[in-house]
Amino acid sequence: MTELARTPLHGLHVELGAKMVSFAGYDMPVQYPMGVLKEHLHTRAAAGLFDVSHMGQVILSGPSWEAVALAFEALVPMDVLGLEDGRQRYGLFTNDAGGIEDDLMFARRGDDLFVVVNAACKAEDVARMRAGLPDEIAVTELTDRALIALQGPKAAAVIEDQDARAAEMRFMDVADLALCGHAVWASRSGYTGEDGFEISVAADEAETLVRSLLTHHGVAPIGLGARDSLRLEAGLCLYGHDIDAMTGPVEAGLTWSVQKIRRAGGARAGGFPGADVVLEAFASGVARKRVGLRPEGRAPMREGVQLFDAQEGGAQIGAVTSGGFGPTVESPVAMGYVTTKHAEVGTRIWGEVRGKRLAVDVAALPFVPANFKR
Repeated sequence: MTELARTPLHGLHVELGAKMVSFAGYDMPVQYPMGVLKEHLHTRAAAGLFDVSHMGQVILSGPSWEAVALAFEALVPMDVLGLEDGRQRYGLFTNDAGGIEDDLMFARRGDDLFVVVNAACKAEDVARMRAGLPDEIAVTELTDRALIALQGPKAAAVIEDQDARAAEMRFMDVADLALCGHAVWASRSGYTGEDGFEISVAADEAETLVRSLLTHHGVAPIGLGARDSLRLEAGLCLYGHDIDAMTGPVEAGLTWSVQKIRRAGGARAGGFPGADVVLEAFASGVARKRVGLRPEGRAPMREGVQLFDAQEGGAQIGAVTSGGFGPTVESPVAMGYVTTKHAEVGTRIWGEVRGKRLAVDVAALPFVPANFKR
């Protein structure tokens, strides 16, 4: 048995009464005494504070911004070179088969690129960057920084109370801020569908920062349980579930993340792993698509539930990849893949739960409208 890693906030989680679980090799809080349901609703109504320090933080640096950006474009199908200083984008590492090896966020900080990757893929992603980038690009994994997220409609007021410059930030802006006396790197982004900030701070300053933020009215600690139900309502993918190495950007509904300049006919088309497969999917379509799902009744349809085109007999047309109860919408919600023929919103299909097929309708994503500051 390998001992679980701990984030710089581990002691605080235990002090706050968190129920700790193993997640991506870390001992992480799944919920606090408030409970998952109330934590979810609190984030939608006020401000939830999440520890996401298990995720990987990496700085790419080189002789110039152009050198760094073009080198990184050899690994992702995104427009990196066109990213303005102080802006962030969602990205994907692809493989030679056009599948997704991980999803990530990348931000321009001057001539450097700040990359945040998923915890479960962290080691592989760092190795991928070190192997796939030229020697002139330094890949520095930041093991001395924590990462927290403050999410919800009251998050902005809390951050702006500490640094008025935060009020000028819009969705996907990044900036250096001073919060509770600590110098931090902040992005106006998150994984809940709500307005909010993700904040990188020195590891030895993380606990004092979090303790200070928790004194603000409306701020409460939130665990992984509510983080998952929040992102599901927001229609956001979880790597290893809704997207994986066998899933391409087009079938995953992530076409918006691939800018036109990297598609066929674009000035820097292709040039990333699996480009021929991904660009062919844009041109010719795909056999299946990720969709939202609204089960009829109150019974959730969870990951692995098989989907069929008829209540009796018929053919299997897909499967659920994420599912549970949506506290905001007060009903079960799910995401999954179905054949393109059945992907139109409003299509009635059936999910098999404990040997019984129950009705489920293909639904538009997200289930809860995004509240980002545009």
